[in-house]
Amino acid sequence: MHAPEDPLKPPSDHFAEPWQATILAMATALIREGHFTLTDWATALGNALARAETDGRPDTDETYFLAALDALEQLSERAGLTNAQRAERKADWEDAYLKTPHGQPVVLGQPEQGVG
Repeated sequence: MHAPEDPLKPPSDHFAEPWQATILAMATALIREGHFTLTDWATALGNALARAETDGRPDTDETYFLAALDALEQLSERAGLTNAQRAERKADWEDAYLKTPHGQPVVLGQPEQGVG
């Protein structure tokens, strides 16, 4: 009899982008350093994956790693590992991508461009 597959395991056994490996490495390091527990991580990741499913996102590696990023951000904030500077930087990126015309690279600190 086979053990049930781990529901928190990424859909594939490879990383398409370096940031994907970084998320899991950071989570592992923060668990080892005692900032949160493996149970906390599993719960936060499971909740983020459930939200993705509820939102109708496809069951892909990208959806998994975006959920993992969401879980890592939430746990880091709860553990007091983030600060106002992070929130400000996140807002700056959001503002920049919303002002960037489709197909153009997003750059921080650029003057507002017309969206067309």
